Amino acid sequence: MTVTARTTNKMKAVRQKNTGAEVATRQLLHGLGLRFRLHRKDLPGSPDIVLPRHETIIFVHGCYWHRHPGCKYATTPKTNQDFWLPKFERNVERDARKEAALRALGWRVLIVWECETRDLAKLESRLREEFELPPAPDTAIDAPESSGR
Repeated sequence: MTVTARTTNKMKAVRQKNTGAEVATRQLLHGLGLRFRLHRKDLPGSPDIVLPRHETIIFVHGCYWHRHPGCKYATTPKTNQDFWLPKFERNVERDARKEAALRALGWRVLIVWECETRDLAKLESRLREEFELPPAPDTAIDAPESSGR
């Protein structure tokens, strides 16, 4: 078996739907009161999350596979670069085509990167801003002041 064949077999095990990052993003959106549809095949690229009411599409991209610019998780393998570099380039080009096609249909397209799901409070803040929702209520409970006795 060649290196490329082994690599291709390993890639079959990579999830395309319902990844941890995607599920975390969906739970966050649902908690914010936003309702959505999943993986609509009638739209270009079968988007991860579709919010029809807001005319918004959300793609939850893995930093490694979709080449998140400047991200420490978007590493490039040192071996077999003749295979990997064109593959990554095709992924990025395909993402751009899907995004352009959706925008041409009137959709707003948001990208949530896998690394963003590591800090859910920050991601929640970003989503609240994107959907013009009020800021999260302060969860700190003020302790009653003591009378000094």
